[in-house]
Amino acid sequence: METHHNRFEEFANRLRCTGATEATIRSFQSNYEALLSGQTGMIPEGEIKPVSDLPRFETLPSAGMVGEQALAKTVIVKLNGGLGTSMGLDKAKSLLEVRDGMCFLDIIARHVLHLRQSHGVPLRFLVMNSFSTSNDSLNHLKNHPDLWKGSHQSAPGSPADLELLQSQVPKVDAASLRPIQWPASPQLEWCPPGHGDIYPSLLGSGWLERLIAEGMNFLFVSNSDNLGATLDLRILDYFAVSGMPFLMEVAERTAADRKGGHLAECGSKLILRESAQCPSSDAQFFQDIARHRFFNTNNLWIRLDTLLASLRDHGGFIPLPLIKNTKTVDPRDPKSPAVFQLESAMGAAIGCFPGAGALVVPRTRFAPVKTTSDLFLLRSDAYTITEDWRIIPSSGDASNLATINLDPAHYRLVDQLAELTTAGIPSLVGCSNLTVNGPVRLQRGSTFRGNVTLNNLTNEPRILPAGTYENINVSV
Repeated sequence: METHHNRFEEFANRLRCTGATEATIRSFQSNYEALLSGQTGMIPEGEIKPVSDLPRFETLPSAGMVGEQALAKTVIVKLNGGLGTSMGLDKAKSLLEVRDGMCFLDIIARHVLHLRQSHGVPLRFLVMNSFSTSNDSLNHLKNHPDLWKGSHQSAPGSPADLELLQSQVPKVDAASLRPIQWPASPQLEWCPPGHGDIYPSLLGSGWLERLIAEGMNFLFVSNSDNLGATLDLRILDYFAVSGMPFLMEVAERTAADRKGGHLAECGSKLILRESAQCPSSDAQFFQDIARHRFFNTNNLWIRLDTLLASLRDHGGFIPLPLIKNTKTVDPRDPKSPAVFQLESAMGAAIGCFPGAGALVVPRTRFAPVKTTSDLFLLRSDAYTITEDWRIIPSSGDASNLATINLDPAHYRLVDQLAELTTAGIPSLVGCSNLTVNGPVRLQRGSTFRGNVTLNNLTNEPRILPAGTYENINVSV
């Protein structure tokens, strides 16, 4: 007679054949058992309360000696598993050029090296790659030997020694709840388990115990495509003094964030609710930014000793809420069999640590690149690179940044963006809104101010003459 245990053993055997650690297997088992028991991961509005009052970054004192001392015990981890397929990329998104020939990883590396040199501390640095981004990213990090040579008392000897490798787990056949079989493309039988995988991966890889043995006790983790997420000594000082096990940086939601996850209270603890965890009947509450005011920037601070104790208590993983994503096994073929991808969100751990907190930070600490519109703005003069390799809004205020709306029919892909900006990107410092419809080619030396709309209703590329355009709707 078939049992749930027998079903899971099929998954466990497949995972072991790929070299998965026992921590990864137990984490997947927890999610799979949640799926079998009918758990949807849904968090109805009636079970939570809005968060109204949180400490704010601008009220923090200047960094003191605690923060300076904590820096020597801090590890920076950059989540670097994304390929940027929605923008037409087949390599790590972090290798996209930002400006002057530098990509995201270059700027991150320079910032870490600056912190080490200016404060005279080793400052551990890791990249959490996926199987898809590992080779390209490690090859690129060869350009920064100072990052991985002699960075700590147990000095790494190659870029690979800076890597924390994300797991891959089987997709679940929605019809049979067994591992999906897809001989036409076996790699499509697997998927990443979400960035909540960082916790069992830290343990299973041996990195967590190794870092603690080296005297590390504070982890700062953020996304590699968010160059606003740099290590801030004021926040580190606040976190170290507070004694909190876990701190999430949150920002005020705007209309553009209505569909993103938000912070909430559930009983006496803070939790994170993602859009996939909101019943459709509660969508109006989820998208009410006056009711649910704060979203997760995915900039997290974690105490390593507390993390290790919690992982051991739960058998090698953190019991994060299941996120069940329904897809087709071949995402490009809507007629291919339906599958469940069992995932978890890293930030959801805020509900797993008693005493965890959140800090409201400026929008400048949240500048992710998810679309070509985001990349267009980041590459423009609306952002400035500081001497310590931080990227900040040139005006100093993220609320003054332009809203960019590039026609997805013509500019969804990075190659298409390159055609738009072959001759340069206009000055956007004084621009509040830019919309481009149709195939337009910009010229070097242009300046956009206020609300600017460019329209080309033909299918033939048209050149916009160089000049100053202010509060204007132009047919090119």
